[in-house]
Amino acid sequence: MIDLHSHILPGIDDGARSLDIALGMAHQAVECGITHVACTPHIHKGYFDNSLSSIHLSFKQFEQEVQKADIPLTLSFAAEVRVSEQIPIWAQQGELPFLGTYNNKRVLLLEMPHSHIPQGIDVLIKWLLQQSILPLIAHPERNRELLSEPHKFAWLKKTGCMFQLTAGALTGRFGDKVEKFATFLMREKAFNVVASDTHDLTRRPNDMAEAFSIVEKFDSDLAINSFKRVPQTIVSGSHYL
Repeated sequence: MIDLHSHILPGIDDGARSLDIALGMAHQAVECGITHVACTPHIHKGYFDNSLSSIHLSFKQFEQEVQKADIPLTLSFAAEVRVSEQIPIWAQQGELPFLGTYNNKRVLLLEMPHSHIPQGIDVLIKWLLQQSILPLIAHPERNRELLSEPHKFAWLKKTGCMFQLTAGALTGRFGDKVEKFATFLMREKAFNVVASDTHDLTRRPNDMAEAFSIVEKFDSDLAINSFKRVPQTIVSGSHYL
């Protein structure tokens, strides 16, 4: 499996607090059957002011430690970018870290606030697509506006973006409401990628193996596509391997 969303880089956001925890998370990923992890720390203006260059530096240091520890895991990096008025500026300045490519477009892991669908996101998505940037919306199943008004998911889908479901949403880690919505999205085959969004070893561990079993029981093709084929296609076009 390929994990396209993780907060494994140590000390850079609200994910791994130390190198020891980060290496433990790398071991945990391997135990889940993952062969490649994309390191995607937050870029969230005013909270986690990471940049392409700072993430790259942290990534190279961590990659060396993983190799030194003989952990059988390959790595790349990108970022989970919070919706912001700065995104078009960062895009034009070449400051956005991309996961890779899909359908000849660069893939951006785009995060909405957990509370609501931000006004103008359709305009932002349209602009990004015009720049050959394909937004992959992170964890829509945890957005409270979508949870209370699930019909808005269809509207969001029509904008042309892709969706990344969190593995733990399917296993019940985020509660019954989120699990119910994630199961609905599975039945509708409405997501493109499943990723761990792992932050640590215990509270937000890697749930990919259990989630794969759940999706595989429902539809093996959906499981193969969302855990393996689509992520592999995306990451094979990464400039940051």
